[in-house]
Amino acid sequence: MENKIVQIQYYQSPFGELVVGSFEDKLCMCDWTDEKRRITIDRRIQKMLHAGYEVSSSDVIAKTITQLDEYFARKRTVFDIPLLFVGTDFQKTVWQELLNIPYGKTLSYGALSQKLNNPKAIRAVASANGANPISILVPCHRVIGSDRKLTGYAGGLAAKRGLLELESNIQMVLF
Repeated sequence: MENKIVQIQYYQSPFGELVVGSFEDKLCMCDWTDEKRRITIDRRIQKMLHAGYEVSSSDVIAKTITQLDEYFARKRTVFDIPLLFVGTDFQKTVWQELLNIPYGKTLSYGALSQKLNNPKAIRAVASANGANPISILVPCHRVIGSDRKLTGYAGGLAAKRGLLELESNIQMVLF
C-alpha cells in the first residue's frame, strides 16, 4: 500500500496558531494547535485517509493562507477553497450546514438542529460542530448558545469572540 501524505503548514492567526492541512488538492484541516482535541482529530484524519502528516506546502495550503490573511484583514467574507470533510456522514452533514451560516451572523445549536430536520439532536449537532477540523472556513465559531452566550470553541472563547467581532465590524474599503 502506497504511503499517502497530508501536507501541513502552521499559520499564526491574530487569535492563535492554526495547522492547515491538505490532502490530494483539497483542504482537510485548518485547526487550532493549542487544543486538547487535536490528538482525536489527528487520529481520525490519519486513520480515515490512511495517511501520515508531512510538514510541506501545497497549492491548496498557499491559497488557504492567502485567503485567511484576506479574511483577517477584513477583505474577504467568503472562502473558495476545495474542502475534504473527514468524518462520519452525520458530521459531514452538520459541517455542510455550517457553510450556510452567513458571514457576520450567528445561529444557535437548537436552530442548527432544526435546519438539519433533527430538532432533538442538539447535543449530537454540538458534538459534530466541536469535531469540525476546518475552523474558520467551515464557520463553527458562528454557532452560539440559545441564550446568545458563547459556548465552547476549539480555539478558546477569546478566539471565538475575536472572530465574531471581526465579522460584525466589517470595514470594506470603498474606491
